[in-house]
Amino acid sequence: MSSRRVLKAAEAIREVVSMAILKDLRDPRIEDVTVTYVEVTPDMRGAKVHVSVMGPETKQKTCLRGLQSSAGYLQSKIAERIDTRYTPRLKFELDQGVKQSIAIAKMLQDVLPDEPDSDGSATEAAPNNE
Repeated sequence: MSSRRVLKAAEAIREVVSMAILKDLRDPRIEDVTVTYVEVTPDMRGAKVHVSVMGPETKQKTCLRGLQSSAGYLQSKIAERIDTRYTPRLKFELDQGVKQSIAIAKMLQDVLPDEPDSDGSATEAAPNNE
């Protein structure tokens, strides 16, 4: 289990990186990015930043390259916020959780029957048997 200090550092890194991506970075490759969570090594020398990027796979890979190229700037922002001996080296990874949850929701929607509306009728029109 991670120590409380490492968990607090991970949360602070997530906040700093997400705000810097949103407000400071001007790279056109970096857009539609959400920082989902951060994993920090126990010695606090490294951090995996898990990001979710909306769009096709080519856009996701391009965005990851843009984020990796701006890692130095983001590390300097982290160094300003967190007072530790070492500033963690950032490594960006694509978080597939959002994509998988959308796929699962679509599968469930296809399999499960339609839910009735508030008035008791089904959401899909019944076939007309005249």
